[in-house]
Amino acid sequence: MTNRVKILKQKFSQSLGLPFQEILPESVIEQAIDELKIKYRRRLFDPFVTLWVFLSQVLDVDKSCHNAVSRVIAYLVGEGVEIPSTDTSAYCQARSRLPEELLVRLFSKAAQSLQEKVTTEDLWCGRSVKVIDGSAVSMPDTVENQTAYPQPSNQKLGCGFPVAKIGVIFSLATGAAIALVIDVLNTHDIQLARKMYEFLNRGDVLLGDRAFCSYADLVSIKNLGCDAVFRKHQSRKTTMRKGKIIGDCDRLVTWHKPQKCPQGLSESEFVTLPCTLTVREVCYYVIIPGFRTSSVSLITTLLESKIYPSLELVRLYGERWDVELDLKHLKITLGMDILRGKTPQMVRKEIYVFLLAYNLLRGLMWSAGTTYGAPPLHLSLQGTRHHLTHFMTVLFAADSTQRHHIYRTLLKIIVHKLVPVRPGRSEPRVRKRRPKSYPLMNQPRHLYAVQSQTA
Repeated sequence: MTNRVKILKQKFSQSLGLPFQEILPESVIEQAIDELKIKYRRRLFDPFVTLWVFLSQVLDVDKSCHNAVSRVIAYLVGEGVEIPSTDTSAYCQARSRLPEELLVRLFSKAAQSLQEKVTTEDLWCGRSVKVIDGSAVSMPDTVENQTAYPQPSNQKLGCGFPVAKIGVIFSLATGAAIALVIDVLNTHDIQLARKMYEFLNRGDVLLGDRAFCSYADLVSIKNLGCDAVFRKHQSRKTTMRKGKIIGDCDRLVTWHKPQKCPQGLSESEFVTLPCTLTVREVCYYVIIPGFRTSSVSLITTLLESKIYPSLELVRLYGERWDVELDLKHLKITLGMDILRGKTPQMVRKEIYVFLLAYNLLRGLMWSAGTTYGAPPLHLSLQGTRHHLTHFMTVLFAADSTQRHHIYRTLLKIIVHKLVPVRPGRSEPRVRKRRPKSYPLMNQPRHLYAVQSQTA
């Protein structure tokens, strides 16, 4: 058993560990395991091996446990050791024993390591910008999942899937996920956001859409020593005829504390809010063909127009769309949209491993871009994953003298896959390919079987 574990650790360090060594070195994983005092017996799937198999599983197109165990068997073939069983139970039990706190720590460490690589040139007006948004993921329809993350209330029992709401903060400079919170579907985005403010660093600028633009949250962000740039919420009716003019369609306006305590805010928090808040409102029109929005009003706590010109704020909010692409990469490119965990604990672990894998890919893209003079955010994440998957088999078969040459070649190949800049690109939200014309499910599946037998 000891020889097999040693061989697997070496193989994973060569195939996955080398590309990710700058963001998540082996020493960091071992340190986290020691600090959490994880106890385990001498097994093939110890925490280190289980983590790397889990990562390779979410990075692969085929995310089945059978495929993951098959990969482990392929790594051990020809090494003169006993080949493990193809049964997936040992690996599945090892994943369930893997502490969630370990995955949280490694996810945070990977995000922090990548953020430390950001230079002054990558900042916006000398400030680090974080982008926030919410989304949803579905999971297998089990009793445990339905209890923890109920399906949408408009679906009949047995006809839907449990859905979890996630809130994520991304770094605008690196594209990496900085913070994550998981809750039930009917949780409002702003409630998720309030759980993630603690992950902001002093001096950060938080960028978000209109869902996050509330009086209390602007005050909370200012109290943290940060600033915010949000689109004005549609329910707030203000006019550009009031306030202090500081530029074209650019004014300082005074907001007043709400008369009643907003939903989701405690009475003690409401009492501490100041009576007034001075914010800056920037209005502009969008004349790009295909855009649904014709006019936008931005609300920000960045009051100095000379340091933060209105055109820079407009350009910054235009980059807010990057968070939609980041979520698309997670849910569609990597396949996090439909999870496979049968229990809430495994669902949360799976989400954290997806975000960890996503950050590791972002780190690989950053290394490739900075090494060969290409903008990391313009590299293809899907192309990076494809190249990494194909190079893994070559890396674990190579000796130590060839390995770094192969790694440099991997970085050079990743740079070749640049995503073109398409300003003002307009694509209608329609589908050309017609789905199969089956009726939607409106009762549990077992009832259909009973009806077919009695018919």
